[in-house]
Amino acid sequence: MPTLDRQDNVFVLDLGDGENRFHPDWIASANAALDEVEKADGHRALVTAATGKFYSNGLDLEWLFAHADQHQDYVISVHELLARMLSLPVVTVAALQGHTFAAGAMFSLAHDFRVMRADRGYWCLPEADINIPFTPGMSALIQSRLAPQTAHEAMLTARRYPGTDALAAGIVDRAVDEDSVRATAIEIAQAQAGKAGDTLSTIKARMYAPALAALRDTTNPLG
Repeated sequence: MPTLDRQDNVFVLDLGDGENRFHPDWIASANAALDEVEKADGHRALVTAATGKFYSNGLDLEWLFAHADQHQDYVISVHELLARMLSLPVVTVAALQGHTFAAGAMFSLAHDFRVMRADRGYWCLPEADINIPFTPGMSALIQSRLAPQTAHEAMLTARRYPGTDALAAGIVDRAVDEDSVRATAIEIAQAQAGKAGDTLSTIKARMYAPALAALRDTTNPLG
């Protein structure tokens, strides 16, 4: 389960040490941590990280298949988390120390910056290979955060990008050694901690208005 710590002005949300899939309890725990970040006063920023082989493998498909009657509500809860991260009133940095797949990759895109391990691990949107179409909200998020050609390739081909390729494609902002991933993310976040607040929130809300509207549309979230 996600756990929240703080280093000076930087909150560090560790997503866990497993596959860190979006189980409803995991989502609730992540939202509780974001509540704490939002309620804090003064300079602050947020880093999300993980320990182990995975940053996040995305949707909890096993839970979803066992609770098919809750499919729409579950997707809405995932959309809400993505929209919340995209519009959070603090600078956010994802520290991708391991595999970052599907909704986990989308979650990373909802951050302001991404730091990825250079030598191992993949960033991937595998939906075309696993026959799960992107929802309108997910498509809008991806296309708002990636260059058109990168979004096209990532979404249509399910390409697995190692850190150096992800950097070249503009998916991540830095590709560094394993031992430097979290520290680099914290360094970036610390430098931007003074920007937390209403102005940053307004900038994000206006910059990503179409994507946020698509993610927050509960009338037909599945398209």
